[in-house]
Amino acid sequence: MKKTILAGALAVAGTMGLMAQNAKAQDITLCWAAWDPANALVELSKDFTTETGIGMKFEFVPWPNFADRMLNELNSGGKLCDIMIGDSQWIGGGAENGHYVKLNAFFDKEGISMDDFAPATVYAYSTWPKGTPNYYALPAMGDANGWFYRKDWFSKPELQAEFKKKYGRDLGEPKTQKELMDIGRFFQGREIDGKKRYGVNIFTERGSEGITMGATGAMYAWGFKYENTPGKYDMEGAVNSPAAVEALEFYKELYECCTAPGYTDSYMQESLDSFKSGQVAMAMNWFAFFPGLYKDENVGGDNIGFFVNPAQNVAASTLGGQGMSVISYSDKQDEALAYIKWFAQPDVQAKWWSLGGYSASNSVLNSPTFKDSQPFAADFLEALAGVQDFWQEPAYAELLLAMQKRLHDYVVADKGTAKEALDKLIVDWTETFEDEGKL
Repeated sequence: MKKTILAGALAVAGTMGLMAQNAKAQDITLCWAAWDPANALVELSKDFTTETGIGMKFEFVPWPNFADRMLNELNSGGKLCDIMIGDSQWIGGGAENGHYVKLNAFFDKEGISMDDFAPATVYAYSTWPKGTPNYYALPAMGDANGWFYRKDWFSKPELQAEFKKKYGRDLGEPKTQKELMDIGRFFQGREIDGKKRYGVNIFTERGSEGITMGATGAMYAWGFKYENTPGKYDMEGAVNSPAAVEALEFYKELYECCTAPGYTDSYMQESLDSFKSGQVAMAMNWFAFFPGLYKDENVGGDNIGFFVNPAQNVAASTLGGQGMSVISYSDKQDEALAYIKWFAQPDVQAKWWSLGGYSASNSVLNSPTFKDSQPFAADFLEALAGVQDFWQEPAYAELLLAMQKRLHDYVVADKGTAKEALDKLIVDWTETFEDEGKL
């Protein structure tokens, strides 16, 4: 009898041990950047655990270190991440280097259609080669570079009158890049409510991607292209076109005329800080931060307004955002795929938007109530219609570092001319593409 009891006890213990192993195996880790949308995703993912019993762990890395940390993880074949929400520029390397699982068969099996997501996000976050029906990510976080401004300052009657007298138009959201500069000049050094204010905060950071993401906002609006013929790497006359030169000259002038002193290395956090502290009338940043800004007790609510990146020759915005990929080195791919299947559902996408994430699902974006759901929702839709992205090549990091250097040297360090900076950039990029065997 004792043997029977012992055998039964061992059987129970063995079963419990196996259950514990399975439970542990089912905990999956999602890797992303540390920012407000990540906090929203943690909250959203509680529903996934409730529905499936699969636990969620998160590895969030601050933006300044995000690319280095996660690309090192991928390149080393690490198993920290089961799911990665990686930048759009990583999709080429993720696909060609075998870091990301190709999702076509899974999408077909589960009835997940890329037609259900905004075309710009599918193209940018999911496909490689670009525009082909080869999918390595589900669009997870739509984003673009936009603008916000001190609506309370803009509405002051005395400033309205002075601006109208000087520029012959109302002081309001700029429709062109040049109108934006006029407004920047108008506020630069102006005393408002007893304090000295400045015009704008723009991206000038050199170490990662900042100045490229900022300057391309102007360059795309002027009509900048990376190639004359898509996929041909024929950059001469495109990268250094007269329009590209003019746009880069504009960005440098905007930096010199209209920014607060000391912002020589400004990116996301510095933009937010300068605006929240009341230094600037306008600032550029990613739409991802707009929900938090709107809720800010000091500068949010009725005090803040939002606008899409102004056009010049064309309507265009710098693409942000990321796709959600399954890591090929993961031992828990089935659980990771289950998460992607769950995340793709329309009701989950609706809740994702309500919590502060930016859904790329057409079921959310095309809803008749979407434009009025947030004060920046309509601008987000407009931005998505004209987003453009940096190179998504496997060698994107080398390409990006070259552009960071050339732009920062010209705009901030005041070295050479815009034409010289872009000419040198073509030389840099040509060398990289030759090394890659693409030229």
